[in-house]
Amino acid sequence: MERTPTHKLRHLFGRAGFDATPVQLNDAARQPLRKVVRSLFTDSNSFEPLSLAGTEEAPDRRELRGMFRNGQIDRDKLREQIRMSTSQIRDMNLLWLDRMASGRGALREKMALFWHGHFACRVRNPQLVRNYLNTLRQHALGKFSDLLMAVSKEPAMLQFLNNQQNRKNAPNENFAREVMELFTLGRGNYTEKDIKEAARAFTGWGFTLDGKFVFRPLIHDADAKTIFGQTGTFKGEDVIAMLLEKKQTARFITGKIYRYFVNETEDPRRVDELSEQFYRSGYDIAALMETIFSADWFYDKANIGTHIKSPVELLAGMQHTLGLTFEQRQPPIVIQRTLRQVLLYPPNVAGWPGGKSWIDSSSLLFRMRLPDYLLKSSEVTIRPKDDGDVNNELLTQRGERQFRTKVNWPAFESHFSGIPEAKLPDALATCLLPWPLSQPQRELIAKQVKSGQSRSEQIQTLTAALMSLPEYQLS
Repeated sequence: MERTPTHKLRHLFGRAGFDATPVQLNDAARQPLRKVVRSLFTDSNSFEPLSLAGTEEAPDRRELRGMFRNGQIDRDKLREQIRMSTSQIRDMNLLWLDRMASGRGALREKMALFWHGHFACRVRNPQLVRNYLNTLRQHALGKFSDLLMAVSKEPAMLQFLNNQQNRKNAPNENFAREVMELFTLGRGNYTEKDIKEAARAFTGWGFTLDGKFVFRPLIHDADAKTIFGQTGTFKGEDVIAMLLEKKQTARFITGKIYRYFVNETEDPRRVDELSEQFYRSGYDIAALMETIFSADWFYDKANIGTHIKSPVELLAGMQHTLGLTFEQRQPPIVIQRTLRQVLLYPPNVAGWPGGKSWIDSSSLLFRMRLPDYLLKSSEVTIRPKDDGDVNNELLTQRGERQFRTKVNWPAFESHFSGIPEAKLPDALATCLLPWPLSQPQRELIAKQVKSGQSRSEQIQTLTAALMSLPEYQLS
């Protein structure tokens, strides 16, 4: 049986997950590419909710009343509540990052990361955050129609976009506007009247104190509305259905998926074809993604190495490839904040811009030095920028000067045991980089190896050097 080229497999695992271990690449090379693609979906079939102690129940009324003293808010109790909530959301961040790095259900987690940027949401309630995250993960590879409805009814999203305050005679347009502009149609494909009328349809959508969606008919505007030229006594569910009926929704979502998973520069013809399939399939996300990953053009040279890894992709990929774990809780958060992508803390409702926005002079320097910080315990000299966000500052108050880690070197090194010393740089590069080493790179990397180093030390030195190349930032 003909082996699948490693560069194609690296491309697939990098885009559909969080890179690959040498063993994964070697095992996959023995199979037809389509079978490897199918195995990614099989591995992500099951959904396992992320659960964290302390986020299972919302605070009850007694706890909330306890935060007040003589009719005034108890600031000490409020600060303690904020500190505890921040700590729980941080732990949820780390729990999800660990799941990404584990390699289990990698495609599901990668799609959930994409949807986290698409349905960007940021609230301080740990229970609402957990439910929102699990909704993204549960529907990540299902039907977009189900995902859209589920996220739209998530208390976290309703709170973030102020729909709890949306009531008849005083409609709040935030939720209706973002559902159209960012979640479905894209800017310019609706009118201001559509937004105003849709906001009336979403009146009454809210949530209870214990974090459950609720429809409150007494504050719902039951009068007739005209949306997209249709008139009726519409409710929120009707607006969602109207949005899904429009092919522009399929086109908008498909284009965004293409730019994220294939190439930032769209091929309009291909995106049109994919969006037509997406629409006809009833918005089947898994079917769309399998079509993309199985297509010959996905592996074209023009698409390989064109994606700048997001900070989370970079970090989770290093952890997965090397079996790397942190001995402290703060460093992964410090890394995310320094590189400006903190899970569960998107900058705004539009999510992270991505692409070249990930790279500036300070972030690139930190990215290039990250292998030394993680693999050599070098002193961390670059700190997160002060962005004026109190919540982000709380996350990283006790940042360490060194990141203490453990790496499963024996598992990683075993794959290279029979390779001659002179060929080690190229063999390692095949697993770590999107393209083969150039001669100048090969010479530069080889110089990192010191005389008298053991085989294990050579592999570790070369790995750190390869991960410090600009090419490692790409997939």
